[in-house]
Amino acid sequence: MPLNRRTFLEGSAAVGAGAALTAGLAAPAEAGEARPRPAKRYSFTVMGTTDLHGNVFNWDYFTDKEFDDKAHNDVGLAKISTLVNQVRAEKGECNTLLIDAGDTIQGTQLSYYYAKVDPITEAGGPVHPMAQAMNAIGYDAAALGNHEFNYGIPVLRKFQEQCDFPLLGANALDAKTLRPAFPPYSMHRMRTPHGRDVKVAVLGLTNPGIAIWDKANVSGRMVFPGLEEQAAKWVPKLRSMGADVVIVSAHSGSSGTSSYGDQLPYVENAAGLVAEQVPGIDAILVGHAHTEIPEYRVTNKETGKDVVLSEPLKWGQRLTLFDFDLVWEKGRWVVEKVGARVLNSNTVPEDPEITGLLADEHKKVVAYVNQVIGTSTAAMTTADAPWKDEPIIDLINVVQAETVKAALAGGAYADLPVLSQASCFSRTARIPAGQVTIRDAAALYPFENTLEARLLTGAQLKDYLEYSAKYYVRTPAGAPVDTAKLTNAEGTPDYNYDAVSGLTYDIDIARPVGQRIVNLSFEGRPLDPAARFVLAVNNYRASGGGAFPHVAGAEQLWANSEEIRNTIIQWVKAKGTVDPAVFASVGWRLTRDGVPVF
Repeated sequence: MPLNRRTFLEGSAAVGAGAALTAGLAAPAEAGEARPRPAKRYSFTVMGTTDLHGNVFNWDYFTDKEFDDKAHNDVGLAKISTLVNQVRAEKGECNTLLIDAGDTIQGTQLSYYYAKVDPITEAGGPVHPMAQAMNAIGYDAAALGNHEFNYGIPVLRKFQEQCDFPLLGANALDAKTLRPAFPPYSMHRMRTPHGRDVKVAVLGLTNPGIAIWDKANVSGRMVFPGLEEQAAKWVPKLRSMGADVVIVSAHSGSSGTSSYGDQLPYVENAAGLVAEQVPGIDAILVGHAHTEIPEYRVTNKETGKDVVLSEPLKWGQRLTLFDFDLVWEKGRWVVEKVGARVLNSNTVPEDPEITGLLADEHKKVVAYVNQVIGTSTAAMTTADAPWKDEPIIDLINVVQAETVKAALAGGAYADLPVLSQASCFSRTARIPAGQVTIRDAAALYPFENTLEARLLTGAQLKDYLEYSAKYYVRTPAGAPVDTAKLTNAEGTPDYNYDAVSGLTYDIDIARPVGQRIVNLSFEGRPLDPAARFVLAVNNYRASGGGAFPHVAGAEQLWANSEEIRNTIIQWVKAKGTVDPAVFASVGWRLTRDGVPVF
């Protein structure tokens, strides 16, 4: 029909009225139905442990009773299992992951027994208790710790074979090929109700100090470059592989310091540096330092975004929870928020499934550590050993010195005097009067250190002792002395304070660090700086642990692979009777201006 003015106006009016009506109806629709769809969101939780050190049960094999400390902490994977079950029940198992940051297979007599007494490496041998427990709990991944290498690579490889989850170490490389000797990462899919899964990558990093601390086990076989370097290599790869979330499990503290000084070009406690320097990381599970950090945020220099770090306390005392909130944006999952917290294992009972699973192994080890190996004529304890020369530390030193003298007998260095170093590794160790058991002797030396002999001069020993004496807080003459505040200056742990037997000396705690060793003598005469001595020293110290001067670079005269702990046990067995009157002496003391402190 031809369009005339009338029909045009009528049509225009109708359209206008319709448009007006439509506009009137649109306002409520925009306020309700026409709003943008709510964003797709998904939340999940990553649980983390670290430094379990062979603890399954809430039990102290050295005291032969339930574990307890001043803070009434509990220990063990059986406790962790109960917490994990609670979190899974709350969050939904499909919305959780469980990872660990290393140091798993060393530390208790339970772990020692299945590495040395009934080793997992024997044909048809047992499954390691830590593998059994972690498999039953359902770990998804674990980073390698430095103590994983203490028993040698064959034990570690067997443990790896027995685990239902990967042991990760992106910076544990084959020495010849420089390729990862262990899986660098694991990738996990989290099912969401919104279609595409969330891909979570876990990158494992271990400690460069392994090259020093376990040199005998890894030299020529594996190398351990820095955490920052390897994270910078792998994080972009994980993102390019489609990882929506990247978590680092790092057996490395967050302080940025190293106990081995400049002996390695890599930082020991580098977790904070990784967060700061490497973009693309959402969270870091921190290990190695044996401290509790519920949540610590580090701003990445390149992106300006916060990286959340958390370190749960050692031995299964805490469980870290990383809570992730994600939002779907522009066709991918984006981390919107991350928070971290820790749960205390002393709030829950042990999981009977775990304690039942390993009841037989536990009984075997309890029976083993309670074997009587000799008698003692007097009780000895380490309670005062951090500030007094105590017979119980003399016991360690006499065993070490006699062992080294016997090893060097008949050789070129047989006529040199043998000195010995030892630390107070535990303030609760004791040798009772009467029967002495394996656990009594083993408690003196809770670490799997071995013994070496190094050649040092008198001048070098003076430097060594001055460095050790920094352990004490400077205390002016006449000021009150509180033993609770006297030691561990600048965070120096008890195991990095060495007493050296065979010399006599005073430590003047009123003097500044580096000027504290006075009246240093050998056999009643001032120590000759040029004189040569053999120092019986543990492999940790000899390889640079604690960054003591001279010893790491000193000539090695002898070394063996037997743990010092076992050497002490065998010595007690051979002697039959431990008599401190025979070997104990006061070789050092604390003074102020020549006046003894105690």
